[in-house]
Amino acid sequence: MERRVWVRDPHSGGRKVPPTVQARTRARILAHAAETCAGGYTRIDVRFRGKFCYIDAYTEPTLSEGWPPPGHPETREECLKRMRSTPTHLCRLRFFSEGNWSLAFYTYSDERYKPCMFRSGEWWGTPEEGFDVGSVYIQH
Repeated sequence: MERRVWVRDPHSGGRKVPPTVQARTRARILAHAAETCAGGYTRIDVRFRGKFCYIDAYTEPTLSEGWPPPGHPETREECLKRMRSTPTHLCRLRFFSEGNWSLAFYTYSDERYKPCMFRSGEWWGTPEEGFDVGSVYIQH
């Protein structure tokens, strides 16, 4: 008979993020974003739901001269307003403890969060390290 071995899975389980940890984590991510990606975004949104922390960025859109083409249902101003209010999903963190999070990268090809490793090659890391992975979507 095979013996079962318990394995800690970084992409299942987790704990609800306490409000005090939420506040500290939000401040850490925003400070790190300002330090590493200033000018690449207009706003970073950090929100929590249960055991997850979602990080999104808002950027200033660029439209080519002459956009929109004749007959387009939106005016240039409406298009810019819509694009400014549409977030770029960067990543989702799963909480285990304050210094121990797992990471899922948002893939636009299928519009899902996919489990991934941190740049260190580890399954566990900090919120700042998670932001660094997701920040490939915003220009530095």
